[in-house]
Amino acid sequence: MAGVALLAREKGFEVEGSDAAVYPPMSTQLSDAGITLHNGYNAKNLPNDNTVFIVGNAISRGNPQFESILEHNLPFISGPQWLYENVLCSRWVLAVAGTHGKTTTSSMLAWILQFSGLNPGYLIGGISQNFSQSASLGRMDDASESPFFVIEADEYDTALFDKRSKFIHYHPRTLILNNLEFDHADIFDDLPAIQRQFHHLIRTLPKTGLIIHNRDVVALDEVLAMGCWSDCLSFSSGNKADFTLGDDSSVNDHHTEQSFTIKLAQTGQFNALNACAAALAARHAGIPLQTSIEALNQFGGVKRRQELIAEINNIKIIDDFAHHPTAIALTLDALKAEAKGRLFAVIELRSNTMKMGSLRDKVAHSLGSADVVLMVDNPCLEWDINEMAQFVNITTTTQVFIKRDTAQIIHQLVKDCQPMDQIVIMSNGGFDNIHQRLIFAMQPDL
Repeated sequence: MAGVALLAREKGFEVEGSDAAVYPPMSTQLSDAGITLHNGYNAKNLPNDNTVFIVGNAISRGNPQFESILEHNLPFISGPQWLYENVLCSRWVLAVAGTHGKTTTSSMLAWILQFSGLNPGYLIGGISQNFSQSASLGRMDDASESPFFVIEADEYDTALFDKRSKFIHYHPRTLILNNLEFDHADIFDDLPAIQRQFHHLIRTLPKTGLIIHNRDVVALDEVLAMGCWSDCLSFSSGNKADFTLGDDSSVNDHHTEQSFTIKLAQTGQFNALNACAAALAARHAGIPLQTSIEALNQFGGVKRRQELIAEINNIKIIDDFAHHPTAIALTLDALKAEAKGRLFAVIELRSNTMKMGSLRDKVAHSLGSADVVLMVDNPCLEWDINEMAQFVNITTTTQVFIKRDTAQIIHQLVKDCQPMDQIVIMSNGGFDNIHQRLIFAMQPDL
């Protein structure tokens, strides 16, 4: 929604908005763009001279502002529908879908197009180090809009009045399908329910479109088997595919029997796969693979994705957005492979899926690469986090500690961490401002 607000502002609209919790980096970029952001949903904050109210999918009935909009018969629309009608309908849309890696892959793809001089528009759910904000219309030298638009295509529902996945509105010509697992237990009953939405997305591509998909993921094979009317190109870390990734991050093109090597500042095989998918999507837009490799060499990563935010007394503090067990495991694996000391993982179980306990067994098995795991005993959890911690402590070498609050976590980190250790804080929210509080607490002269 922050990105939609930025795009509306860039198109010349006057924009302001409301959110339940306001925190950086999104709040900062909105402020920098001159967009007023109200904390909370007081109906008195609704402007009287609006053109339209764009309603995010976090809004439900009973929200004071939405109830006022309905009561006064004011015009409203979902973010994805507004986006298509005002931005995407005239563009070559390159969409990135999947359970994990959407933000990173979208950022990589947008940067490749930018590096190549195509000046794309983009809407991404995070802020890349290569761009100053999470969304832009994209401009050519003649001040016209670029024909290309990169978008992070989320499968979450559109709005309380439109329960289709958001990506149904985007009508891509180039589509990356990175992976697919069960998630969003608050709106999907099971994996087949999510697969149906992915197949609905495939049905919206033109015959001349291209689907770039991960052959390592059986769930995606099953989606494509439901029917596909566009060209397909596959990539993989081991299974048979058009492009396969080697252990040294070399990518083999099995059509031309050529290979190229991806060099990234970001660690982990999953980042190399993200980069491979981005390069293949860029090729569909006319960019040679070698140019994409040169661009990826200069890719700085994404804020809150394995982002080093401080190094104090030779102890690294890393911020990461991972909140699904698979993403947690992949991130911990990548960090552990580069670690010279111990790896401390501080994890907030914040998403609706995590709270409901649908993935509690996977949570336990995602922690193995960490030496120490610290979590808060969240009263909103519908499952026994202490039982999970006991299971991990008994069956693995990982130590899991459940704390009463973030202050206790900070206290233990300050007491136990030594030079060469790494601390990764994993959350898709503000996490009680633990990042800055920890940095402050670890300052040796304070």
